[in-house]
Amino acid sequence: MPPPDPDRTRLHLDIHGIVQGVGFRPFIYNLAQTYGLTGWVSNTASGVVLEVEGAPESIAEFRRAITTEAPPLSLIESVQASEVAATGAIDFVIRPSDRGAAVQTMISSDAAVCPDCLRELFDPDDRRYRYAFINCTNCGPRYTIIRSIPYDRPFTTMVDFTMCPACQAEYNDPRNRRFHAQPNACPDCGPRLELWDSEGKSIAGDYPVTTATDLLRNGQIVALKGLGGFHLAVDASNEKAVRELRQRKGRDEKPFALMARNTEAIKNHCWLTEEEERLLTSPRAPIVLLRRKVNDSVAPSIAPGNDRLGFMLPYTPLHHLIMAEGPETLVMTSANLSEEPICIDNQEALTRLQGIADAFLVHNRDIYLRSDDSVWIFLADRARPIRRSRGFVPQPVFVEGTGPPILAVGAELKNTVCLLKGNQAIVSQHIGDLKNLEALNFFKQTIHHLETIFQTQPETIVTDLHPGYLSSQWAETAREVPVFKIQHHHAHLAALLAEHRQSGPVIGVILDGTGLGTNGRIWGGEVLVGTIDHVERRGHLEAMPLPGGDAAILHPWRTAVAYLEKTCGPDFPALPFMENLEVDLIREMVQKQVNTPLTTSCGRLFDAVAALTGGCASIRYEAQAAIELMQIAAPVDRSVYATEIQEKDDVYILSVQSLIENIIRDLRAGIPEAEISGRFHRFILDGFLNLVENISRQTGIKTVGFSGGVFQNQLLLETMIPEFERH
Repeated sequence: MPPPDPDRTRLHLDIHGIVQGVGFRPFIYNLAQTYGLTGWVSNTASGVVLEVEGAPESIAEFRRAITTEAPPLSLIESVQASEVAATGAIDFVIRPSDRGAAVQTMISSDAAVCPDCLRELFDPDDRRYRYAFINCTNCGPRYTIIRSIPYDRPFTTMVDFTMCPACQAEYNDPRNRRFHAQPNACPDCGPRLELWDSEGKSIAGDYPVTTATDLLRNGQIVALKGLGGFHLAVDASNEKAVRELRQRKGRDEKPFALMARNTEAIKNHCWLTEEEERLLTSPRAPIVLLRRKVNDSVAPSIAPGNDRLGFMLPYTPLHHLIMAEGPETLVMTSANLSEEPICIDNQEALTRLQGIADAFLVHNRDIYLRSDDSVWIFLADRARPIRRSRGFVPQPVFVEGTGPPILAVGAELKNTVCLLKGNQAIVSQHIGDLKNLEALNFFKQTIHHLETIFQTQPETIVTDLHPGYLSSQWAETAREVPVFKIQHHHAHLAALLAEHRQSGPVIGVILDGTGLGTNGRIWGGEVLVGTIDHVERRGHLEAMPLPGGDAAILHPWRTAVAYLEKTCGPDFPALPFMENLEVDLIREMVQKQVNTPLTTSCGRLFDAVAALTGGCASIRYEAQAAIELMQIAAPVDRSVYATEIQEKDDVYILSVQSLIENIIRDLRAGIPEAEISGRFHRFILDGFLNLVENISRQTGIKTVGFSGGVFQNQLLLETMIPEFERH
């Protein structure tokens, strides 16, 4: 080796983040070639380590390019650099990975097919033409096929597919974008498609995709095996077929997700902003809830009574092939019965979807871990997650500070779990409602998977305060570690602070449907003051009766009757919504306090007002009454319903009974339901603003945070934010 050149320097770099399995080493290799640098790069337990040697100005350009030109699926958390002695190296090499220590690096999420693979997919001269499993280091399955670490092919569901010489050559070539792409495959050596009928028998045809799209055009329901599970697909313009899917799946009115061929097809149905289009076309490819055009042509029963449609674009090669040959827009809904996890296994799908799907487009690449589609919405000029799952998981949320590993197991509805490792809060994919054995098994598998791939055993488990949740019950017996119970709305506030890397103190307005309070009552319309460590309840909605508990959640008319009984007593009014309902039974339950807990829930208040004004008497999906109440609301730019606030033991209580009295007055005066809805939304804004102003004067705290499912209400969020900022 020649002696070191005094005009050359050598730099050692440690790069942490999502830098493995995303083409980072070949990116570094080719970058070094571009700038004429020598040295080496290697994977380590904590990320990527490298040394480069060359002219100082070239090294400076190289360092800048690392962050500005990094592979699309990478996420650089930190870069640590130090100068070392030059060695006079004459080439740049990729060294074997260092597997000696416990893995600390992050894992990439599943990603939509990239433009390069898409071009090859539809190129008749390419060897992967119309191959449904095309991928490279910039796209394809990741999290859903990993069984354990390290992220190498033998530890994924690709283990049964031996690469042919052509694929192996790509895999070994650092100049190729398929260098160390673990799912790399082609028609000669990789997974294959097959189309089954409803009995699981193979359907003859030259190309399964073409036969499947013919079925879709004919109004049939086809189960498609995707990236994180099966979808049920049907032509979105065929009302009869969509109604049949609703009937078979047992999903009465909840909106269906849609997949369109491209953004131009989406624009036929919805308004699309530049920000929404960027999110739709990103490698994460979530469902985005878009504002619906008045005369859109999708089947009416796709999203009855809803002013938004949930659209996504094709994100797997199979989706692109289907959409290229089939209808321009498809219903693409999770393949399951109501309340059950999404299907991922071929035989499981055949059994569980019997009587739902007419045909099954399957393949022999296993899905190890199910992952539903993510759902996002733009509210108050920002993209906000409704469901964070495929495409985003397991990318961590970085938090302030560090400590021992902790597992948080979530609540009952819309469950996710979170593994805290160092300064990384690794939130799982959407698990769903923990109400049956299938969901519980998925919950346990997800925990095991996170602990395995991140090589972490929690020293503490955190649960919701409610003892009846399956997650809380599992935590009590699953491990011999301390278990801490956290009040539901404190957890909301703590998560909000952690997400924004704040420590508090803050005034937290937490509005949702249900959460067990420290006094044993059902909370949900709360103003808390405090930090991640400690909070005090300083304000809330007036406690009102909830006849039948959970039964009232499904039947908002019960809540409306109970609120009227509490407010009016002997002067109970006769209102139009009560016709043919067992009003007297509910009144008696409230009077005698039989199975009628008290609640401060904001979600239940929305339900009561919706029923009072002639909206949903019973709901068929979560928050249906509140959604429909929001969508009929007329604009109201001034306060009509006065807010009455009482103070008791330094806690401010917003009167609900005064609101109910105002609504009764308006109903008797013939005020339209849309106007009452607008006035009610303004009341929520005014009421909680007044609560917060009182608490702010009392505590001196000026920072306010919003959290809870009620803030998915566009009208409420987009009026409250500027109003609070103005104050």
